[in-house]
Amino acid sequence: MNAIDGTDRHIKSTDGPPPSLLTIILDTNPFAWAHLSSILPLSSVVANLLVFINAHLASGNANEVAVIASHNKRTAWLYPTPAPVSAHNTNGDSSSRNGAATHTQNANKYQPFAEVETNLLFNLDNLLKTTTSDDLSTTTTQIAGALSTALSYISKSTIRHSPVDPTLLESHALVIDDGNLTSQRVNLVSRILVLSVSGDLASQYIPVMNAIFAAQRQRIPIDILKLAGDTVLLQQACDATGGIYMAPESPQGLLQYLMMAFLPDATARKWLVLPSAGSVDFRAACFCHRNVVDIGFVCSVCLSIFCSPNLPDSTCLTCSSVLSLGGAITAAPALIPRKKKKRKRVAGDGSTPGGSATPLPGNGTPVHP
Repeated sequence: MNAIDGTDRHIKSTDGPPPSLLTIILDTNPFAWAHLSSILPLSSVVANLLVFINAHLASGNANEVAVIASHNKRTAWLYPTPAPVSAHNTNGDSSSRNGAATHTQNANKYQPFAEVETNLLFNLDNLLKTTTSDDLSTTTTQIAGALSTALSYISKSTIRHSPVDPTLLESHALVIDDGNLTSQRVNLVSRILVLSVSGDLASQYIPVMNAIFAAQRQRIPIDILKLAGDTVLLQQACDATGGIYMAPESPQGLLQYLMMAFLPDATARKWLVLPSAGSVDFRAACFCHRNVVDIGFVCSVCLSIFCSPNLPDSTCLTCSSVLSLGGAITAAPALIPRKKKKRKRVAGDGSTPGGSATPLPGNGTPVHP
């Protein structure tokens, strides 16, 4: 029929924006939330976060979301649930069966919204209930593990949306070209949003920097919403990956910050004026004590940073290379003297640049009393 009416007919995919994957890392450090509970409790943050997730899913039918909890000694999935979701209940209440959340079909709520809400609340409640005293022995959060988990999930989702195997054609966009059925690659726009409330993360300097470099190579922006505390690494993560860093003075307006600053994805941000993070602290953490230092000593072989030149046996702790840092404190820095420029003088002292002598008073020169 295409040859009869002379029309070039083919199956087209949607001309809208590409699907967007939003991976949210929620800092669930109990110590930090206990300090922030009088200003912004965790329950209010979760409620605002669900509204933000619904807005992201409503922006496009193909949009996806993933939520990861960064706890004290572990990371946990809040959505999607690793265990398969069982059948729906008949009593209208959320419950658990085989470690998974269940929910009923509610005609007054969009089902993707209800699925995200049910699984996120169930998994978060399960995470807080299973927190033991051993987990509370440390006051830091596992942000490095959460970033690694998010990058792994984004990598798998990107492969799933960009098939190269002809056997995967039935689940993706199809194009008919000269009678042959081929697949059209669908690019997935991914980004990471971190809601952080913990303070110093210098103890995780190396794994966090590795995650930052991996995200930078994959062109995945890392957005930071700092509700409490201050850390150098998260500022560097935003600057290196092209993300947005915000530390609001009034955390009570969390939903407004989420909707106005972090809802647009990388495709929409090309036409928007993004908020600036201001000055970025580029200080590094030493490899020996994990402290942020202003002046450090760098290994010339592996570029490891140390806060003191007094290393055991003058050996690098990373690559075991012998370093000559013993006289780094007493030895004065070598300064190269600056060469003085010689002034060019015209022939004849006391002469003007034109070569004529300077006129003296008298001989017709008017002299004022």
